[in-house]
Amino acid sequence: MSSPGKRRWLILSHAYNVDGRAESVTITDKIPHLLAAGIETVVFSSVMGLPDPQVTHLQMLPWGPAGIRFDLRHVLARRFGRGGVYRVLSLLVTVLLALPILVERLLGGLRSQWSWAIPALLRGRGMVRRGEVELVFSTGGVFSAHLAGYWLKRWTGCRWIVEVHDPLVIPGRAPQGRHERFLARLEERICRHADLAWWFTDGALAAARRRHPELGERGIVVLPGAEPPVVRTEYQRGPLCVFGHFGSLSPTRSLAPALEAIAQLLERDPSLREVLRLEVYGSALDPQAAQLVESLNLAGVVLPIGRLEFDPATGLSGRARVMQRMQQCDVLLMMHGDMAEAGEYIPSKLYEYFWARRPVLALTCENAQLDALVVDHGGWVAPTRDIPAVTEAFAAAIGRWREGGLPDVNVPPVTVSDAVSRILAAVDGMGSSRRG
Repeated sequence: MSSPGKRRWLILSHAYNVDGRAESVTITDKIPHLLAAGIETVVFSSVMGLPDPQVTHLQMLPWGPAGIRFDLRHVLARRFGRGGVYRVLSLLVTVLLALPILVERLLGGLRSQWSWAIPALLRGRGMVRRGEVELVFSTGGVFSAHLAGYWLKRWTGCRWIVEVHDPLVIPGRAPQGRHERFLARLEERICRHADLAWWFTDGALAAARRRHPELGERGIVVLPGAEPPVVRTEYQRGPLCVFGHFGSLSPTRSLAPALEAIAQLLERDPSLREVLRLEVYGSALDPQAAQLVESLNLAGVVLPIGRLEFDPATGLSGRARVMQRMQQCDVLLMMHGDMAEAGEYIPSKLYEYFWARRPVLALTCENAQLDALVVDHGGWVAPTRDIPAVTEAFAAAIGRWREGGLPDVNVPPVTVSDAVSRILAAVDGMGSSRRG
């Protein structure tokens, strides 16, 4: 039993303390604020991340073969890098688990991480029944944390609070396939059984309420925010106007619209080729963007740099180096993505951008809340699909740079402290645990 008056939460987070992973940052950044508020935390996670000494941290392998392969790949990459040893061991794991994975997929049809919920349930059930925790807090990202939270709620009647990172249901169409139908059922169970659930955007909460009116006032919006950078670097205007893009790219979050706009600007004013640079960090170029760099003759203007890793010379982690470089760029470029759920999604990288205090140029897709945040923080917004508008947004940013008018933004960033305060107030306002 926990000590009288002591608050203790069980946090379920599959991807916890994984450097550079957005869903990990969202929860790990909350931990110091929870501890400062007098809440002791027990964290259940996969083995993907590093052990966290500031909490009671239990790491567990999933029980399904696909999940074991997924998690072990991260462990091998952390231990050996992604060179020859990693490739050989990863291939060996894949060969050994190939047949069990095939059977698992034929029988279940769910993505690999589902089976992590089983050990999380079995380890958590005893803690809850012994009264060792006040509530269960599932967060993700990876849906298996919510599945484990739901099972614990149904098996023990515990209080269950839920942080939904990305929409579980793609808007505008019926769920397709076993996995999407499963996620739709999981959303229904969250809306029906969670004592408190929060989403990161107004659009995501509104959509969940439309599908499940029973959610009512137990559903709220909490902007996740970001922590201050661990290093602070002063911005200095240099001879180049540098746009920096940080984060992942994909076919649905492509740099292509930005590259088409840059090409139009260079055609309009060829002298820009000498001063304009787009640096791309954290991800390789998506396939369409890579083709455009070649076909539009943008080599030398677009610089794919990739991930920033730990630097032994300075002692800075990859994340610290990313934050440092953000503060040095003239403008930070944000690609929202062009997908059905864009109206319910704000990239978490935006909150780190705000802490860098550099102006943001955001290419967005039908998300008024996101547009308002960027404009309120002194940035530019253009619809992803409107290339002329994107071109003019780039031209406006470059014009202000030429005039020396890109000082640090002085609008207060969105903080993790505010997010935790909002969550604690909502938890303290909850009624007694709802059973069934």
